[in-house]
Amino acid sequence: MLLSLTNAPRDYAWGSDTLLAELEGRTPTGAPEAEVWFGDHPGDPADVDGGGTLDQVTGGALPYLLKLLAAGRPLSIQVHPTVAQARDGWTREGGLSVDDPQRNYRDDNHKPELIVALSETFESLSGLRPVSDTLDLLTALGESAGVTALRERLGVEGDALRDVIAWLLGGDAQTEVDDIIAAVEAAATTADAGEWAPAIRAIAGVAKHYPGDPGVVVALLMNHVVLRRGEGVFLRAGLLHAYLAGLGVEIMAASDNVLRGGLTPKRIDVPELLSILDTTPGEVPVLRPSGDGAITAYPVPVPDFSLERIALDGVAVTRPVSGPTMVLATAGEVSVAAAGGEPRPVAVGAVAFVTPDEETITLSGTGEAFVAAPGATRR
Repeated sequence: MLLSLTNAPRDYAWGSDTLLAELEGRTPTGAPEAEVWFGDHPGDPADVDGGGTLDQVTGGALPYLLKLLAAGRPLSIQVHPTVAQARDGWTREGGLSVDDPQRNYRDDNHKPELIVALSETFESLSGLRPVSDTLDLLTALGESAGVTALRERLGVEGDALRDVIAWLLGGDAQTEVDDIIAAVEAAATTADAGEWAPAIRAIAGVAKHYPGDPGVVVALLMNHVVLRRGEGVFLRAGLLHAYLAGLGVEIMAASDNVLRGGLTPKRIDVPELLSILDTTPGEVPVLRPSGDGAITAYPVPVPDFSLERIALDGVAVTRPVSGPTMVLATAGEVSVAAAGGEPRPVAVGAVAFVTPDEETITLSGTGEAFVAAPGATRR
């Protein structure tokens, strides 16, 4: 059975005023539109054409949540727990109501996620940069007191990144934070930053949205990653990240567990953040389309979800169905048919939900779609 899904955009303050409207070919509302959720998560289950919501169909058992995400300004720096950490946190906070602002864990699941760029570029901060590289970047910021203090703290033995993040978010480093931000803003206007110029300009842009926020300096420790259209990045548990600007397709395990590390007016629980943060530095691999054939897979090391990008050029593409599946149209004219059924058009920005009793689906038309499903070991 095929069901048509839609949902209203969520109006988070960081949302774009135009990106979702441009994708769907409609007039912008004038308000920020941040995310469209296609799933059965109780926070905002998708609407089923004809009445009802998706959770009434699935019983809330869908292992993934598919989204359109449109960032007009930086999101909070955040990290997500492993399954074991989420279960432990959920148990520890059992005495708090689910909507208690002091609660860190909204469920007992992990939240690994994959983002694929739909805009020509999608800018993000993903993972912590090796300390030696950050020390090299700091040479472009001069020798002010705050920059010197940061350099010295990064040069100590042990887990320097964890210690520096604890210092920055702990409340006693505001003088140094302000000084470092001023140095970043000054360096962003010069031609002397060399290879670090794009990252420094990006952090200066973050500072304009969040003046004086210690998270701006946390961001300075992170890899600046710019995805091109069709490229993706997988964000595992424990990995510090933040999206800065752009439109993308996002898929994640069905969870709402987020620990924040700056760039937000929301609560930051520093000890809990540090307890689940993986400070192992290094680049986060970019998943690039192969350019060979209609189907691009984005392999991920979790069983909760899988995602494929289908480029349609008038030749039909048939895919197997081995669990609850979604087809999200993102460009052109896309139709979906179950085995033996008639093709059903899917509007750009909407989803065709395929129930697990189907064996195959066939996509046709000229355009682009993303097919989401449970991971291979979950089916």
